[in-house]
Amino acid sequence: MRILLPLPDRDFDVTEVAVPWKLLTDLGHEVVFATEHGDGPPAADPLLLTGVLFGRLGAEPEPREFYERLTGETAFRRPVAWADLRPETYDGLILPGGHAPGMRQYIGSGLLREKIAEFWRLDRPVGAICHGVLALARTRDPATGRSVLADRRTTCLPGYMERTAYYLTAWRRGRYYRTYPAYVQDEVVAALDDPAQFERGPIELRRRGTATDDTPAFVVQDGGYLSARWPGDAYLFARRFAAMLT
Repeated sequence: MRILLPLPDRDFDVTEVAVPWKLLTDLGHEVVFATEHGDGPPAADPLLLTGVLFGRLGAEPEPREFYERLTGETAFRRPVAWADLRPETYDGLILPGGHAPGMRQYIGSGLLREKIAEFWRLDRPVGAICHGVLALARTRDPATGRSVLADRRTTCLPGYMERTAYYLTAWRRGRYYRTYPAYVQDEVVAALDDPAQFERGPIELRRRGTATDDTPAFVVQDGGYLSARWPGDAYLFARRFAAMLT
């Protein structure tokens, strides 16, 4: 099956892109990347490759290895332009996250939201993780004017995670962890019919799910929609999404 994975030109999350790509392609699926203009390979947030503070708070070694492989793939080096996307030609859509300033190109794009809305109406699997949920929350159903997430259960980057990362690093990185003035959770919850549809998941700040251990991970599935909180959920998120494709 063909899975569409849109990206900004820079600053996306290493793990949230590389892990789903690796697990899905290992299962025989084709992952198609798309950027605003399709004019060359995008680039992940460099601090997640080297470490945000003192070599820490970045991606784990295995996702970094996956990303290194990904950068050599033709599909990654020659992305499709958003304007050229035909949503009906894809079997699934994944919206990854990231928090550095370059993500605003992707989260804030009206054109990309139009393509997301077209795909949403096809009723095919859609997965979003971290700030990728924000792109969905901002996407409106043309028929109702409401967010496409209005009647769905969902998670996203919880406010406590975003606040903690910001408070720990602001002295060195400024507003690096604050993509927008509003917290992701606040904006996502505001798009829902009922705040109770938001599921925060267990409190977790350090442990991450791995290829063999989903204990710290958390995802929410509501029909054909799957959401996750942060890079620590990426392995479970990718496996659940693969299951939805079948």
